[in-house]
Amino acid sequence: MNTTIRKIGNSEGVILPRELLDRLNLKAGDQLQIVETGDGLALKPVDDSFERQMKAAREVMDKYKVALQKLAE
Repeated sequence: MNTTIRKIGNSEGVILPRELLDRLNLKAGDQLQIVETGDGLALKPVDDSFERQMKAAREVMDKYKVALQKLAE
């Protein structure tokens, strides 16, 4: 699968074909890690599940702060 580096504003980037995004279950806003390999570059999805879990935990702790403090006594 080939693509071309394109000018995007003051930067340059590549457009990923829709069929590739669908096959890999990726969408706009997903983060990719760029890994330099001996053969070139590899793109890997960033696993942000830990960050999402920590955000949810912080929200619960903020909401129930008083109750959690009472339980800790």
